[in-house]
Amino acid sequence: MKGRRFTLRSVAGDIRWMRVSYAPWMTAETAATLPAELLAEAEAFLTLFHAETATPGLAGRLAQVGTEVAHTASYTLTPAELTYGAKMAWRNSARCVGRLYWQALEVRDLRNVTAAPDVFGHLLAHLRAAFNGGHIKPLMSVFGPGVRILNPQLIRYADDPLNADFCGLLREYGWQPRGERFEVLPLAIEAGGQVQLFDLPKDAVQEVNIWHPDCPALADLGLRWHALPVISDMSLEVGGLRFAATPFNGWYMQTEIAARDLADADRYDALPAVAKALGLDTRRERSLWRDRALLELNVAALHSFEAAGVKLVDHHTATRHFAQFEEREAQAGREVRGQWSWLIPPLSPATTPVWSRRYRAREEKPNFVRCPYSPKG
Repeated sequence: MKGRRFTLRSVAGDIRWMRVSYAPWMTAETAATLPAELLAEAEAFLTLFHAETATPGLAGRLAQVGTEVAHTASYTLTPAELTYGAKMAWRNSARCVGRLYWQALEVRDLRNVTAAPDVFGHLLAHLRAAFNGGHIKPLMSVFGPGVRILNPQLIRYADDPLNADFCGLLREYGWQPRGERFEVLPLAIEAGGQVQLFDLPKDAVQEVNIWHPDCPALADLGLRWHALPVISDMSLEVGGLRFAATPFNGWYMQTEIAARDLADADRYDALPAVAKALGLDTRRERSLWRDRALLELNVAALHSFEAAGVKLVDHHTATRHFAQFEEREAQAGREVRGQWSWLIPPLSPATTPVWSRRYRAREEKPNFVRCPYSPKG
């Protein structure tokens, strides 16, 4: 474990966040609302929780929360409430096509963990447990007050243009890149108003080399991607309470890697090299070389992950699962909200069941709220 400590400077974005996180009347959790609104949101969530889980004693629980809010202007969720609230937040995530498995989410209640080195240790445990030998399982870790993870995801690469601004922030905290391709970024963990950097050990980052079953030259491109997408810059909001450090993961859909991360012109821009490896004619757009290269790169990603024994879902299966999710939600009397542009895959979207459907995009609560960092001034 390697840590480096720096004092966090309060730029505009951090000030907004700190006003929420460190208001003097806050207690164990961070409240997202004022006390009167907090009570209303607490009642709405707890009513749903008791109804959906068939948990008795709603009236008594509401009275208990009311007393706690009156004395502290906040309240504490039970472990069961926190866990179910996190599952509901996944169920309500309008941009996620993988919501069929929302009830399978495991939640690690780490609200007592507030020191950066301890947070880092638990993040390593999260990465190893979620990878699960390649049988990736959905997992969330909820940390205590004053903790924030600045990284958008726990695993990101230094040479990915998407991360250029974040790399600049890390440099201001003392990070020195090695200049390697697919260099994994350190974790920037804020605790108690200070930021420490921690380098991820190699055994905590599982990666898959990308190769094609029918085109050996594609393997020579040296493409690879990490196996586990752990989102780490979103806050969980449940019952009017906000938890700032709640990294969570599902598993990748192949188009995320092969049709965006590696293929986008402003990311790794791999399509020209893939086309060359495939022997395609790139002189004219009418040859559709981009489309053919994109398809074969997706084939390579699916093949590579399967050969490595790592879970990766294809976009046809994922969207069929989403249709099943819609059916189950309808049976439960709940409307499925969604952002259509996020639910359709970037490859052959018209061949999937979500193409012809439309959704209302308004987010329900509980949910996740993105809390992006702001570069230091």
